[in-house]
Amino acid sequence: MSPTLLLLIVFLYFILILSVSYITGKGSDNESFFIGNRNSNWMLVAFGMIGSSLSGVTFVSVPGAVGKDNFGYLQITLGYVIGYIVIAYILLPLYYRLKLTSIYSYLRKRMGRVSEKTGATIFIVSRLVGATARLYLVVHILQIIILDKFGVPFVVTTLIIIAMILLYTYEGGVKTIVWTDTLQTTCMLAGLVICTLYILNHMDLSVVESWHALEAKGYTQVFGTDPMSSGYFVKQIIAGAFITITMTGIDQEMMQKSLSVTHLKDSQKNMVTLGFIMLFVIGLFLYLGGLLYLFGEQEGITATGDALFPEIAIEHMPAFISFIFIIALISALFPSADGAMTALTSSFCIDILGINDKDWEEKKRKKVRKQVHLIVAVSFVLMCILFKIIDDGSMIWLILKLAGFTYGPLLGLFVFGIFTKRKVKDSWVPYICILAPALSYLIDHYQSKIFGDFQVGLELLVINGALTFLGLLLASKKNVLNEDLESFDEVKTK
Repeated sequence: MSPTLLLLIVFLYFILILSVSYITGKGSDNESFFIGNRNSNWMLVAFGMIGSSLSGVTFVSVPGAVGKDNFGYLQITLGYVIGYIVIAYILLPLYYRLKLTSIYSYLRKRMGRVSEKTGATIFIVSRLVGATARLYLVVHILQIIILDKFGVPFVVTTLIIIAMILLYTYEGGVKTIVWTDTLQTTCMLAGLVICTLYILNHMDLSVVESWHALEAKGYTQVFGTDPMSSGYFVKQIIAGAFITITMTGIDQEMMQKSLSVTHLKDSQKNMVTLGFIMLFVIGLFLYLGGLLYLFGEQEGITATGDALFPEIAIEHMPAFISFIFIIALISALFPSADGAMTALTSSFCIDILGINDKDWEEKKRKKVRKQVHLIVAVSFVLMCILFKIIDDGSMIWLILKLAGFTYGPLLGLFVFGIFTKRKVKDSWVPYICILAPALSYLIDHYQSKIFGDFQVGLELLVINGALTFLGLLLASKKNVLNEDLESFDEVKTK
């Protein structure tokens, strides 16, 4: 397929998204931007969140990782289901009871203003890193297969993509994203299914025959059985659960969409449904990954990792399938980036600047919110350029590794707040949240000297959170919670 036609496809797709955003964003205000006026349909939110949770990294990296890790990623996905259930029945009741717009407002109620700002800052850094890493991967692929052919520099490509996302999120925010994510998730999953069916047909294999072929290559191996290895199934499942709790349950982007649902019970259905759908979809991505490696071997293709799927889809499949791949790839790109930009804007405005305080006029709130949104967009551009410099060829594991350092303090803060009634010294919280990741880094760097043959993998997130919790415990004293804030036991009974 010619680069000109591919570029036209991208342009037409963006016009479609912009049209949807124009229709859904009419009459939007700050309440619409931040939490969609709390009237989103839970089924739309659940379906759209599939795209937000998966992103372009999943679309490319998960199939590509099969050659190295087989179906081992499914272990983490089993942990995801556990994490989603914890979010539904522990965190969401608390957020709804307190009627939060930003979930980090909970930290102010529970610990103090400094704790709120610390939690929000950690989220901003964490989500900025994670979202831009995901964004970079897809921009990088579009650059190689389309824009390089026109001599367009990577920086210009990044600016164009960010400008597209900015245009359709600028007014409507969450109110718009609920609808655009639904459309984009549909396109992404359709692309996944069509590419899978094409490869099966091209190789003249039934599903059963292809499974036997994958088994013969060892690709279907899921569970790691060596307790000393970082891929041991217990470690991976625990890590998956905590990754979900942190990167969804205490992440403003994901919770912002859930809190836009009117009723708690519907939001809980959204979360549990999402968990089981994710298990199925990731399984399908892994299955496609195995097929891609079988296809590559048959056709003499040497590409592996993140480069495998794009190479096969663009260079070794009919134009129609290349078209489908590009649409699906872009559909995987936008949901993870648009929600992140909106959530970062929301958290900075509410938690750092405090624009929901009573002394802010509505006109001033809207002006500041738009200014912050522009600054977030510029930050995305700069971070994509940074990832261009440090790209090592497999972004999915880099993102999960970074999450262990950045989300650990958030995990410790929320666990301490929900499961204890102790009063922490608010001014000490930032120092504890810096010290815990620093210690975690040292543990990770010197783990062979500390643990011998025992390997610490993604469960570093849990270690980081535990160190944060311990620090908060040491910097706290016994205290009865304020009457307007519920402890964990009170949340359970309501």
